[in-house]
Amino acid sequence: MSDATEAEVVPVQNALISVSDKMGLADLAAGLQRAGVTIYSTGGTRRHLEQSGIEVLDVADYTGFPEMLDGRVKTLHPKIFGGILAIRDRDDHMDAIDEHDIVPMDLVIVNLYPFAATAARPGATREECVEQIDIGGPSLVRAAAKNHVDVAVSTSPQQYGQLLEQLDDLGGTTLEFREKLAAEAFEHTASYDRAIADFMRGESIAGEFPSSMHLSLRRKAQLRYGENPHQRAAVYSDPTVRSASVVAARQLSGKELSYNNLLDLDAALEIVRGFARPAVSVMKHNNPCGAATDDSLAQACRKALAGDPLSAFGSVLGFNRTVDEETAEMLCEPGLFIEAIVAPDFSAGAVGMLTTRPRWRENVRLMQVGRLDLPAPATQLRFISGGMLAQDADRMTSSPLQWSTPTKTKVSSEMWDDISFGWEMVRHVKSNAIVLAKDTSLIGVGAGQMSRVDSVEISIDKAGDRSTGSILASDAFFPFPDSIEAAAEAGVVAVVQPGGSRRDQEVIDACDEHGIPMVLTGRRHFKH
Repeated sequence: MSDATEAEVVPVQNALISVSDKMGLADLAAGLQRAGVTIYSTGGTRRHLEQSGIEVLDVADYTGFPEMLDGRVKTLHPKIFGGILAIRDRDDHMDAIDEHDIVPMDLVIVNLYPFAATAARPGATREECVEQIDIGGPSLVRAAAKNHVDVAVSTSPQQYGQLLEQLDDLGGTTLEFREKLAAEAFEHTASYDRAIADFMRGESIAGEFPSSMHLSLRRKAQLRYGENPHQRAAVYSDPTVRSASVVAARQLSGKELSYNNLLDLDAALEIVRGFARPAVSVMKHNNPCGAATDDSLAQACRKALAGDPLSAFGSVLGFNRTVDEETAEMLCEPGLFIEAIVAPDFSAGAVGMLTTRPRWRENVRLMQVGRLDLPAPATQLRFISGGMLAQDADRMTSSPLQWSTPTKTKVSSEMWDDISFGWEMVRHVKSNAIVLAKDTSLIGVGAGQMSRVDSVEISIDKAGDRSTGSILASDAFFPFPDSIEAAAEAGVVAVVQPGGSRRDQEVIDACDEHGIPMVLTGRRHFKH
């Protein structure tokens, strides 16, 4: 080690510890004790360390001032902040802390009350949330981070390992490490304050979006590359999201996830979480090429993969139930290749089959997201050059009881399951979107076309002979009756669409001419 580097190493003789999250704390404190560090602590943290056999000095004994107001006042004292903020190479600073018997703190280990987790908990009262607004903790963190030239600050158990390595190898902390810790500390307090501000303001004011919006995301992983190999990429997590998500999922097996994998997995999960029955989605290039519901997950899976078997090769699958052995058995049949699977859970038997039997066993990513019953975020954000767009997520459901059937031919009872399924699916397809559905499964998709009639023709071509007896769903109104002519010729038996065109009557007349019932929902489902 060079002389310059040695000069940057600050020995750790005294440490202040006050944490809410006590994961890994006993091991860290034991390592500090072995290194000869004197530990000062408060309240629950002190008791936790003492129960773990760690020698601790009570902050109240050191300051001569007791904890009070149910623990609201513990560390807010000049003998604490003086020891953190004193600049070590300033004689006047060091004379001042000597005069007042202040111990210089070389290490501050603090993480904050779980405000965001409390606010996100169903049934949490406002009083409970307010009590989780930390006062002393952020002040300690900011003070130590400000004086990072002399003081190291740790705000996460993930930092403990490197901290102990530096103490073991160098006897202290390097300036480079302290700078890194300080940056992470300010990120920690900024995220914390943002969560409190959002809570105090509420998600919206008088039904409006907030006048300012701040995102606090943490990088979870650096990805191999983006959509293409020449693009760099990373994935960031949003700590305020409590619902099941791909970002927070546990990967049970398989290769590292790619940027495109994550996009497809997210879209696959979004589709299946909207169905009450067992449901499976098959994603390719961020559009569904298959989807189905059924009484059993295995049968829904078989139907979904049959929607477009050619496109399903190398696809991503989404499930809204635990993947069981029967479903895994079907997925292990020859001829299938699956990139990744996302589901609430996987049975042990299913994991064993999927990771040992097919040819792609070492490659398939199995992503366990947990329960799907918590609502997904209600606001959708999308970055554009110079800013960001925000909108309500398209999750508003409508009942067939709210729909109308203006055609002379009415919908038969056996058609409603397919109509409802098709209408739910079309919101997940890029506009202009057309889907053909039959037996509550997706059999034809026309996506992302500039002309709606092109989407109709593509969906019919994908369905082939299966289009006979199917229903057609459109994400927006038909501007002309030509799409109805094409659908009738393909054997479509019912149409569901929003309506709202000046030419609605021409389209209705075309349906009447062919004896096809048309359902108008009154709601559009564009997805750009």
